[in-house]
Amino acid sequence: MADPHAEKHPNESAETAVERNHGGTKRRHPKNKTLPLFNHNGHRVTTGIHPDGESGRRGIHPIEFLQICFRSSAPWSKYVNFLWPFVPAAIAIHFAAPDEHLWIFILNYIAMVPAANLIGFGGEELARKLPKVFGVLIETTLGSVVEIVLFMVLITREETVNFDPIQIIQAAILGSILANLLLCMGMCFFIGGLKREEQTFHKAISETGNGLILVAGMALVMPSAFIASLRNSPDYSNQDFTDESLRISRATAIILLLAYVVYVWYQMRSHHGLYDEVLESDEHRDADRHHDLAKPKLTLTECIVALAIALTCVSLIAVFLVQEIHYVVHELHVKDAFVGLILVPVVEKAAEHLTAIDEAYDNQMNFALAHVLGACVQTALLNTPLVVFVGWGLGKDMSLDFETFHAVIIILAILVVGNFLRDQKSDYLEGFLCVVVYIIIAICSFYYPDPKKGEAESATTGEAAAAEAAHRLMRF
Repeated sequence: MADPHAEKHPNESAETAVERNHGGTKRRHPKNKTLPLFNHNGHRVTTGIHPDGESGRRGIHPIEFLQICFRSSAPWSKYVNFLWPFVPAAIAIHFAAPDEHLWIFILNYIAMVPAANLIGFGGEELARKLPKVFGVLIETTLGSVVEIVLFMVLITREETVNFDPIQIIQAAILGSILANLLLCMGMCFFIGGLKREEQTFHKAISETGNGLILVAGMALVMPSAFIASLRNSPDYSNQDFTDESLRISRATAIILLLAYVVYVWYQMRSHHGLYDEVLESDEHRDADRHHDLAKPKLTLTECIVALAIALTCVSLIAVFLVQEIHYVVHELHVKDAFVGLILVPVVEKAAEHLTAIDEAYDNQMNFALAHVLGACVQTALLNTPLVVFVGWGLGKDMSLDFETFHAVIIILAILVVGNFLRDQKSDYLEGFLCVVVYIIIAICSFYYPDPKKGEAESATTGEAAAAEAAHRLMRF
């Protein structure tokens, strides 16, 4: 039977046609490897582009660009795109009705989800065109852009009596790790386990990621433990350790950034072959791989355009959102801990969570864990040092002196998740338990008092009690 593709390429030989239909290997790679001339869809592969990400087009095609972006990478991601009308509405209301603080906060909070989702999708499309490990690293880094923008906008805000941006950043750092470890990973285990008795993943992904998170978590809370132990000591309880806290935090940030460089080198250079093998094996376990390969892809130019649009929208929305946090904390009496630990991380990680959950649903648990644990590692080893350095440059007291409540729950969460990852297996029960723990933390943080407010109230109460005692003494 004649090859149907032969009619489309009348001048090529039968041997070339067969090679084309099976991913022909006529172009030589500099490292003695062969690269296909055509991919699975019959598209000629561009030099430097991975066959799975070849779109078969060049430049920008507006209609196809909008159609592909709307379809997104998963059904639930596609439904998120229906929220795009909130983006112009959120930007417009900031200028048209600047006194409507609650509506500005609500609209920008919702608008952050589709904008962040476009960053996730643009990063995923770009990652398809790159080598597997490098692509996952780039995709995870782009997913952290929203977090970095929010941190940088918050660190530039001035502190007031009822609003401390540094406390919110500190809570958001740990809240981001918690959202990934408990909420996102829990949803991955739960959604992926609904169709299967259990799912398995490679120890190279789970053990390396979990070990890094444990070390990073210990490093993050060590300054808090140091300061807390001295404050509780009778010999040092009256001393101020702000300067020591800053020095320890900045030194820790330098070490964490160095650890991130070593982590990237480990993934990209010394052990990239192991990660390539694990992730490629995971691709073949994809339940709907044939559908993903057949989907239309964005061109490299369209990926850059999508990311530029998304980053612009995210930056504007982040600025407007942060400006209204003061109103939420002061007027609505929402605690700093709840804003930083729950509200900010949930919206900033929405797109990344959807991607990881889709991969778990398709039985790609190694990819899902690579995204979840990779995002945690980036928050702890990259984003946290960056905000400490920026605060250092701006003269802000951005330290890693976390609240004891926050430090305790992050260590407990890391231990819980580490116990679930130890056997390289997961099921829906483990996922449900992770989500339950996250909900309990959210409830506790909703009622956790702001430290400065608590101190002010205690001082006021103490002064009132002293005045009442003096008044009674005078009556005698």
